[in-house]
Amino acid sequence: MATYKVEICGVNTAKLPLLKTSEKEELFAKIEQGDSLAREQYIEGNLRLVLSVIKRFSASGENVDDLFQIGCIGLIKAIDNFDSSLQVRFSTYAVPMIIGEIRRFLRDSSPIRVSRSIKDTAYKAIYTKETLTNKNQKEPTLEEISSEISISKEEILYALDAIQNPVSLYEPVYTDGGDTLYVMDQVSDKKNKEENWVERLSLNDAMKRLGSREREIIALRFFEGKTQMEVAKMVGISQAQVSRLEKNALKTMKNYLAD
Repeated sequence: MATYKVEICGVNTAKLPLLKTSEKEELFAKIEQGDSLAREQYIEGNLRLVLSVIKRFSASGENVDDLFQIGCIGLIKAIDNFDSSLQVRFSTYAVPMIIGEIRRFLRDSSPIRVSRSIKDTAYKAIYTKETLTNKNQKEPTLEEISSEISISKEEILYALDAIQNPVSLYEPVYTDGGDTLYVMDQVSDKKNKEENWVERLSLNDAMKRLGSREREIIALRFFEGKTQMEVAKMVGISQAQVSRLEKNALKTMKNYLAD
């Protein structure tokens, strides 16, 4: 995806306005009073936020114009649902909304159609393989995986083969107590490790509010590009615990960004 394009969807990204905090507050106050012109100005003033988010999806292969349009939908939804009384920065609220909208688009527009049950079998096998590898310090055999999840070897092989075609990085792999692990959590990001949205939103100061373990996990995940499985091995806890601590840490940092 050519994220270096100057013009996206007819918008000259080099000339996008950058609103000051006072301007954002003034415009949002007008939006809450039903001012449609202020809403348009607020949208335009936050398009740079959409641009920063779609860089995260540069490896998806999707057209940058399409991602920008979808990201704008997420931005508009964020504006329409944002509660300024919560004293949280708009960008903190909007980024997850924009990311979620793009994730849904990538998931729903995928030309590959594999049944949910087959995907579940494949991802359960993948997760079990990672878990047994972490536990026993060696890669398990197909028989061991089959025995662990009570699914025949034939079914596992069929399911794994079925997802060999490209699948979304945002497909859920496993859910443990409400904490969903995604395919992207199994993949390192060496190229863009300094360009992730956490750093772009200047969360370095917020990290100081974390405990030592949470701070270490965030540093390994978002600044060194480690997978959750790699972090789990380095820290000495389970991947599910890493996922849980990571989510709590991000939530703490987002709350700290309140104006």
